[in-house]
Amino acid sequence: MSLVTIILNLVLPPLAVFLKHGLGKVFLINLLLTIIGWVPGVIHAFIVND
Repeated sequence: MSLVTIILNLVLPPLAVFLKHGLGKVFLINLLLTIIGWVPGVIHAFIVND
């Protein structure tokens, strides 16, 4: 995982997931988790961008 990916995971989790996986189910899940709370979105971004 690059430094840019780590920073994007922390600042804008949906953008980091979108850049890695595109617009799909994983992105929508991350967007929903980020809307519910920032921390769940960040955790999900780190898991899927491993």
